[in-house]
Amino acid sequence: MKKYSIVIPCYNEEKNIPLILDKFQKVINRDDIEILLINNGSQDQSKKVLNELVPQYPFAEAVEVEVNRGYGFGILYGLNQAKGDYLGWTHADMQTDPIDVIKAIEIIQNNHSPTDIFVKGSRKNRPLVDQFFTGGMSMFESVYLREKLQDINAQPNIFHRSFLLEWENPPYDFSLDLYALYMAKKRGLNIHRFNVIFPDRIHGQSSWNTGIAAKAKFIKRTLHFSSRLKKELGK
Repeated sequence: MKKYSIVIPCYNEEKNIPLILDKFQKVINRDDIEILLINNGSQDQSKKVLNELVPQYPFAEAVEVEVNRGYGFGILYGLNQAKGDYLGWTHADMQTDPIDVIKAIEIIQNNHSPTDIFVKGSRKNRPLVDQFFTGGMSMFESVYLREKLQDINAQPNIFHRSFLLEWENPPYDFSLDLYALYMAKKRGLNIHRFNVIFPDRIHGQSSWNTGIAAKAKFIKRTLHFSSRLKKELGK
């Protein structure tokens, strides 16, 4: 039986997949954790790499999404395949260390009310430009949605399965991180943030953070979803 299920969406991460599997193998020292690597419609050799390597790691499972319908869709698809009592996700780009997943699980274990907790990273050591962008977006979302929402896209995120069952019409794009944190705030969960180091990518390129134009597109998309979120859930 698995108690903790961690979903990792992989979009064109053929070079990072071996690294993340190796790192998880070094930090997982228990048999109640499953890591679901979601090949989220990759256009590179991610599927081939997953099929070759995953059978060598007993804690890992490869899940195939044939067509990429968005970052959020890949995560949601994986969460619905997961077996654990506690669910969560993190990234495959090695900017979020697998050891942070173990730290988050330990926080849950040491909490007096583990079914009501939402554990989320808080990124450190980021470039000033990215800190400014994240701070600005966090400030806007906090004011607009009337909830304190900081470092919304930080990883990992882990929570009890019962929280997922409350979700209605979650987004299929990068707004999923905003949706989950906002829902946790509205439901009055105990939100526990802990520091995580956020280094540069080793391989590959971000699928959205590729320059000013990409940031502008991300902002526009997030603002549109924020408006929807406020109408549907904000009171």
